[in-house]
Amino acid sequence: MKETMYQQGRMARQAARKLACMSEMEKNSALMAMADALEARMPEILLANREDLKEGEKQGLSAALMDRLLLNEQRIQGMAGGLRQLVELKDPVGETVEMFRRPNGMEIGKVRVPLGVVGMIYEARPNVTVDAAGLCLKTGNAVILRGSSSAASSNGVLARIISEAATGAGMPEGAISLVPFTGREAVEIMYRMNGYLDVLIPRGGAGLIRSVVENSSVPVIETGVGNCHAYVDDEADLDMALEIVDNGKTHRPGVCNALETVLVHRAVAPDFLPELEKRLGDRVELRACPESLKHLRGAVPAVEEDYATEFLDYILAVKTVGSQEEAMDHIARYGTMHSEVIITENYSRARAFLAGVDAAAVYVNASTRFTDGEQFGFGAEIGISTQKLHARGPMGLKELTTYKYVIYGSGQIRS
Repeated sequence: MKETMYQQGRMARQAARKLACMSEMEKNSALMAMADALEARMPEILLANREDLKEGEKQGLSAALMDRLLLNEQRIQGMAGGLRQLVELKDPVGETVEMFRRPNGMEIGKVRVPLGVVGMIYEARPNVTVDAAGLCLKTGNAVILRGSSSAASSNGVLARIISEAATGAGMPEGAISLVPFTGREAVEIMYRMNGYLDVLIPRGGAGLIRSVVENSSVPVIETGVGNCHAYVDDEADLDMALEIVDNGKTHRPGVCNALETVLVHRAVAPDFLPELEKRLGDRVELRACPESLKHLRGAVPAVEEDYATEFLDYILAVKTVGSQEEAMDHIARYGTMHSEVIITENYSRARAFLAGVDAAAVYVNASTRFTDGEQFGFGAEIGISTQKLHARGPMGLKELTTYKYVIYGSGQIRS
């Protein structure tokens, strides 16, 4: 296993050197070929995905996780469309960020360049196979993909299809590869692939991300755990708040930008909470604090762990608070610096929330479900970074580059 993965690393490293010199036109041609291949081989992809879904049912995966795993014609067309959207976006590689002249006549430029070889470790969602490969290819990075056992058949077919299409369009062998092993040992090998991998990006649940961050000697970009909150202020438009909370919780509960907790100001809780319960109906289990339970008929008592949990399911924690400051303190304690929203008509409070909440995306009067590379206009995303170094929020093309300094001289030497 180790030698197989190291060989993948060697091929990816060689591919990365060639990719760094590829033109935008060459990379775009490969992306178009990959998109066309996905649509042309859709029956093959759907067949593989049915195998994963059957296995998921046997394993008792939740409805939300099964939804993450599911591929259908619309979602495959969406993946192909995402690749075509990347073609329309400007290639950041080679962009001169700044250029300046020193007193000795040297010209120094700061230029965007690829990261090199990206290692992706991800769970369940087979669309990540395509999104990550497309983003990496567009930015001149080679990528080594390691998906989970729950999506092994889907990932295998998708990776083979897009890799064959890319090499057929002139990309180097090894530019896109999938680790053929789904056991934990493969992940542990990736943790130590210094010299082959330039960065590891985990995308999945809290356990996966924590394991990668704590154990990898390869640099890590931390992504995705989303314990997201909505705060309903006492000057909120309550009809708007119902729409935003409903959308944030039920649109796709199994994704990282879904709402997990709603915080409601005490002054509006008697009016808002019964309407929220009526709106969500039997679809969502409400776990509420003692004060909130006074206004809810079918909710169950919340425990502290509920406020710290990314449910990824049709479950919503509820808490009544006495002020915006209390809501912000709660978010600071339990949030994961992903996406937070205030619903209010008070401009000053909105500004205070934007300034005082530490998260990658902070909203006023809009659903957290928009924290997404495509929704932000970045095309597909490789993940949503919840850290502060290098990249934060939806990671698009620029976040998959670094920079180097290029220096033009005319014989200068240092005295």
